[in-house]
Amino acid sequence: MDMLTGSNPSPAPRAAERIVTGVVMRREPVPGPMARWQPWRWTLADVQVLQGPHELTCAVWPTLAGRGPVALEPCDAPASAAQSHWGFPGYVVSLHPEDAEGLYLNLTAPQPCFWVMWRSGEADDDLPEPQIVTLSYHDAGRWLDAQERVDQVPAPADVIGWMARFVQRHYRPEPKRRARPASFQPLTDRFGQPVRISTGARPAREEGT
Repeated sequence: MDMLTGSNPSPAPRAAERIVTGVVMRREPVPGPMARWQPWRWTLADVQVLQGPHELTCAVWPTLAGRGPVALEPCDAPASAAQSHWGFPGYVVSLHPEDAEGLYLNLTAPQPCFWVMWRSGEADDDLPEPQIVTLSYHDAGRWLDAQERVDQVPAPADVIGWMARFVQRHYRPEPKRRARPASFQPLTDRFGQPVRISTGARPAREEGT
């Protein structure tokens, strides 16, 4: 109990939960006539968890997180000799209580995913430059509004479950407000002229009319 106010102290705010991820980029040949101008391109291949809670499966890379890009084995079906995969470790993904709605929107999408904002290298032979990884729908929307390049990959089932438990604890949907009725439209006749409605007694008809 608070000795000054005599009331129970407020609970300390819960710290953001976080994981450390690695971004996998694939270098692949460009098919068709476009190869005359650009023989190869970089695409987002995967996002893997490198450090996290015990319930998450963590990938083991040949270098510690934060030590720079490393060459990786293909993360899916066997790749052709023209393809190569590079891993970029050390991207922290945090779940903040104040962004529970952005996580909820991702969680309720047909396919919950990781979003990665990344940029191309300055020279043609440079490696790409992943910037940020997130699970927040709101973060991804802000980057897209800023004309950044944002790609997505499906999140694994254990990450989705971790995010779902966080959302269940922190997301509180705003109460729906009652919609205001639309303003009454002025009455018009079939010619578009305003119609006047009288509530007085109807005048008597004259005889012979």
